[in-house]
Amino acid sequence: MVLPKIKKNLDGSHQRMKASNFDDVSKEILVTAISIFRCLIVTQAPFPNNIAVETKLAQVAWHEACQIKGINVKLTPSGVKMLLTRTSQVCGELKMKMCSLTASFFGFRTSNSNNMIRQNRDLAEFLKDGAVFAFKDWESKSGIYKTELLQLGINVMWFANRHDEGVVHHKYFDPMPVEVIALVLTAFISFYFVLLIQKNKLAK
Repeated sequence: MVLPKIKKNLDGSHQRMKASNFDDVSKEILVTAISIFRCLIVTQAPFPNNIAVETKLAQVAWHEACQIKGINVKLTPSGVKMLLTRTSQVCGELKMKMCSLTASFFGFRTSNSNNMIRQNRDLAEFLKDGAVFAFKDWESKSGIYKTELLQLGINVMWFANRHDEGVVHHKYFDPMPVEVIALVLTAFISFYFVLLIQKNKLAK
């Protein structure tokens, strides 16, 4: 088993942990493990109850990365820490992409005018009521969980090109886990709360 080497500052102290701090072999494993971990967290535990769940997935990701690269490198606490930071990162990335998609899909408009803010707020309230946003036809409320927005979100986040994680690590997304669907739909709620903030500002 290979032990990873971590670069230090000139005075011998450890640098702030980042991928470039690792030696070339460990860094190669880390980069692959991060990609795998991001897939594992969204497909198996997008809402982890505790750090033990995330740590277990980090160990699985590291082990698989070692198998892919054909070398057994020890997973250190520093490596685990690097992987666990990706939980919030991948969720934040999805929220950002879904906010943009949701706005264009449902016709929300960017404006500082009070009238437009009210229109956006009212539309968001309508979509949230009874989870209308999750239907294929959100006006007649038919086709639950078959909204095109769901597929668009999944495509943009994980299948935008042949180098994306959903393509490279497609086994985690075939069939599409219910956890991924729940995570993407939850991202809409984040968009809704952004509009609530605008509502509160308007009220003031």
